[in-house]
Amino acid sequence: MNQYLAITSRGLENLLATELEELGVINPQVVQAGVKFSAEDELLYRCCLWSRIASRFVLILSEFHVRDDMDLYLGASAINWTNYFDSNTTFVVDFNGTNQEIRNSQYGALKVKDAIVDRFTKSGLERPSISKENPGLRVHMRLSGEKGLLGFDMVGSGLHQRGYRTEAGRAPLRETLAAALVMRSGWTIDKDLLDPMCGSGTILIEAAMIAAKIAPGVKRNYWCFESLKGFDVDVWNEVRTEASVQSRRGTKKVNAKFFGFDNDQRSIKIARDNARRAGVEDLIQFDTGDAAKLSRPEGFETGVIICNPPYGERLSSNPALIALHTEFGHRLKSEFGGSTASIYSSDDELLSCLRMRAEKQYKLNNGALPCVQKNYQISTRSAEERADADKAVAPDFANRLKKNIAKISKWARKEGIECFRVYDADLPEYNAAIDFYKGQIVIQEYAAPKTIEEDTARRRIMEIVRATVQVTGVDTNDVILKVRQRQKGSSQYQKLGEGSHYVEVSEYDVTLLVNLQDYLDTGLFLDHRITRKNLGNMAAGKDFLNLFAYTGSATVHAACGGAKSTLTVDMSRTYLEWAQKNMKLNGMTGSQHQFLQADCLQWLQRANDQYDLIFVDPPTFSNSKRMEQTFDVQRDHIMLFENLKRTLRGNGEIVFSNNKRNFKMDFEALEALNLVAVNISSKTLPLDFARNKHIHNCWVITHNMEA
Repeated sequence: MNQYLAITSRGLENLLATELEELGVINPQVVQAGVKFSAEDELLYRCCLWSRIASRFVLILSEFHVRDDMDLYLGASAINWTNYFDSNTTFVVDFNGTNQEIRNSQYGALKVKDAIVDRFTKSGLERPSISKENPGLRVHMRLSGEKGLLGFDMVGSGLHQRGYRTEAGRAPLRETLAAALVMRSGWTIDKDLLDPMCGSGTILIEAAMIAAKIAPGVKRNYWCFESLKGFDVDVWNEVRTEASVQSRRGTKKVNAKFFGFDNDQRSIKIARDNARRAGVEDLIQFDTGDAAKLSRPEGFETGVIICNPPYGERLSSNPALIALHTEFGHRLKSEFGGSTASIYSSDDELLSCLRMRAEKQYKLNNGALPCVQKNYQISTRSAEERADADKAVAPDFANRLKKNIAKISKWARKEGIECFRVYDADLPEYNAAIDFYKGQIVIQEYAAPKTIEEDTARRRIMEIVRATVQVTGVDTNDVILKVRQRQKGSSQYQKLGEGSHYVEVSEYDVTLLVNLQDYLDTGLFLDHRITRKNLGNMAAGKDFLNLFAYTGSATVHAACGGAKSTLTVDMSRTYLEWAQKNMKLNGMTGSQHQFLQADCLQWLQRANDQYDLIFVDPPTFSNSKRMEQTFDVQRDHIMLFENLKRTLRGNGEIVFSNNKRNFKMDFEALEALNLVAVNISSKTLPLDFARNKHIHNCWVITHNMEA
């Protein structure tokens, strides 16, 4: 009788021990990420063939103390390797773990390999060859601190490779993990099973194989134990034949029904192909379907709903997930009373959107990603209880949003604009801004005050997303969530991610590009809309200068308004290229329209040309490393006007705007420059920003002709 180590994922050790006992193992010993046990050849073969959650089985040859590479070499050398395989058998060493002296697994594998081949050559035998691609045997070395375990991997490629999945869908689960989820879901072979987000079908296929008593290893073509001396081919053939016969007959004895849905047709096709290769295609009904619109399928009375919903690395990466989990939870409660649900996810916050209380939960990583499986009992509810569940999320916020949309949308259509704000922290507890962009919605969460607990802030932003989807009926994929925080860095505009998500939108008589996903800001400051329109009306026949130009939307309005020439200046190449695209989109090309990448403050100090109309919208504060000096609009606006005055023609106008709350114009210093400022802020405030009188301030500055 030999000693073996069955290896599995952390958190599954006890489940694996139970499985091995059911296969005939006596007194299995649970260890970290595995189970040790003793077995004769027949039982070992049976465990390899039938275990659904072990990743591999290791024949333990030796356990020894390893402080350094010499201990490792001597421990490996003490094994008489020639008793186990011949020189013509290829092998490879898999080394797992490190300690203070052996810090590199490749080096550890090399020392074990040296010990093995030296044992052959010292016995006067030809040294065996190494094959990393297709070895006959895999030597397994596990090092944990100063404890070493050395043996043969009896399996070869991991046991999760069942042979039925040649192509996977998005973010597939390993077959061993899927089987473990089924085992812990509360499902038994007499219950129907439904996966509403089945992807490539792995969970359902594993469950169907359990119900049909199909050995998970029955389709494997090769096992490493076949290359060992002492391999009992007769016993192995008997075990394998028994499994093959049982697998062929098992599907006819299954009474449970299996249902799989996914909104991706390609995934459904892959799932069907996988089920066919696994031999369970007749047991599972796959079809396209949206989990957010899930209803009880015909033939499903009560049973288990199990799934691994999509989840993002961060909540803000995909607000559609909030809406999906919310609506999915609602569908479970309204359609599947009396059933149970088992949901596997890495995101507890998303699971909280289900608004269900878990009866059991299990921590279980998906690879290196910490995850949890939660089991829920779905109660049967009365019509009154279902009606209560259908009530709007965050009703005060939802009602305010409805009223705002009705009023502002009508105004926007009359104005000929496709981008507008419908909510701006109207209710203090729901601290966010909500903007419409041609059918898409951007929700910008403002940083919560320090007095608000983080959990409360997160719950409220989830309610905002869920209520917004409920009120508007917009597709969840058309909702973008951004978290706006006080920036510690150098830039006014924060990059969020890589990509190219541009959308064309109309604003009065011009077309502009916005990017709703890649940046914290979208490329269009909605509160400056009237200012841009005014610039278009003022620009006919004039030379126009746009400083701190961002994406050049003001330049587009001026050019379309008949400006004789335009110069667009910004420090960012990205935004200048964006500005050029905006101009080209409106047919404004030619040498009269120039673009300059430069530090606006430094450029102004050297500028010699003069302009009839200047628009300047500087940041409130900037300490960009690319600028030679910091800039504070309150402190430095007079310095800015000293340089602007030189570039402004005698009858020219400067339109100066900024977003500093409580900005104070230094009229005395301005008068000393022979400049006059008129505050036009109230005239540039559009209806959708009427609540926020301090969203920006705007001034027209001219030469004092009376001086």
